[in-house]
Amino acid sequence: MMKTAIKLSTFIIAALTFVTFSAKAQDREGIRLSVGPEVGLPIGDFGDFYDWSIGGSLQADFPILNNDLFVTVNAGYNNFFAKDINGISGQDLQLIPVKAGLKYFPISNFYVQGEAGASFLTNKDDIGATKSAAFVYAPQVGYLFHVGGKNYLDAGIRFEGNSKFTDQGSSNNFLGLRIAYGFGL
Repeated sequence: MMKTAIKLSTFIIAALTFVTFSAKAQDREGIRLSVGPEVGLPIGDFGDFYDWSIGGSLQADFPILNNDLFVTVNAGYNNFFAKDINGISGQDLQLIPVKAGLKYFPISNFYVQGEAGASFLTNKDDIGATKSAAFVYAPQVGYLFHVGGKNYLDAGIRFEGNSKFTDQGSSNNFLGLRIAYGFGL
């Protein structure tokens, strides 16, 4: 299952990259890059073992339809801080998510974004996981605040779901906030 998810994610990223570079978009701003911090709040069963997360990500947006539709490629790092349970501190969970997707602007600076990919566990042995990667998907809404020229702040709220890292475990879901500095190339 995991190998299939990774192969599918790789295929999707390759296909979207091909579409991005072969499309003849009528863009005004071109490619956008953004980098910024992220915080997250684990929900469901995941919230029973982890308090919150902090991390960061780098994202590239490639226009494919005017300035309304973009292909996105995103990579980052998240550290989930383990809760103390009965006075015993667990191990933090450290992930490197790599995702690709689409970002659509239905009105001016407001966007809806969906991404999928793989989330790689950097400390598999420390937390006793049986898998080193999981399928990840992330629907998001956000707003671009222009700060002059081709520069902007990108504020987005998302739900991010990761499949299981252990055979008997549950999915690892969280609500995330990303505030990034972006610029057009």
